[in-house]
Amino acid sequence: MTKEFKKPDLNAPRCKAGAYNLIKKISNQFSKGEYTHNFLKEFIEKHPQYKGMTMDNALDILTNFHGKLWNHALHNRDGVELPEGLGYLFIGTCASAKKYNVDFGNSIKNGVITKHRNFESDNYLGKIFYTNFASKYKFKNREMWSFTATREFKRSVPEVYRENWKNYVHVESGRNISKYVKNARKADYFKNLELTYTVDSSYNEFDLN
Repeated sequence: MTKEFKKPDLNAPRCKAGAYNLIKKISNQFSKGEYTHNFLKEFIEKHPQYKGMTMDNALDILTNFHGKLWNHALHNRDGVELPEGLGYLFIGTCASAKKYNVDFGNSIKNGVITKHRNFESDNYLGKIFYTNFASKYKFKNREMWSFTATREFKRSVPEVYRENWKNYVHVESGRNISKYVKNARKADYFKNLELTYTVDSSYNEFDLN
């Protein structure tokens, strides 16, 4: 049974929560002479050779580096291990959502409520996963850490996922995410072992002398 879709009024008044960007806040405080976070100040004191660096330079470096991280996670099945033992980031294949996932674009076009079908990926969904419970070294308050993907990362996932959805790790509902990371690390260890391990050609296992 189809239900009529009521097109949203794009001109209606809205109450939108303000976005919070920590890096931009640090940048604004630094430009005003406020050193609440001491971000760039402490960096220059530790690395005086970069005393000419500005906050804009630091933001460009961070943006470029973060882009390389999520791009690696996007194109590699095992994802990427974040620096300083901060956790792991990977893309997982999940079963379609149980709730009715409305496709607003097609619903407006058809005039009836239309569900996302994901025909390109056999009705599977691609999701971004972050975990720090599989980290080798625990850090303070790690249970309180969370991950929020950038807009570029979010938009890139569906584009790549449609073509390579079979290559990603299949994540079952309700399972511990750190388990998948441990399995990936184990597979990576044996893979590297095969590449570095060499057998002595003169070795004879039947020679007991």
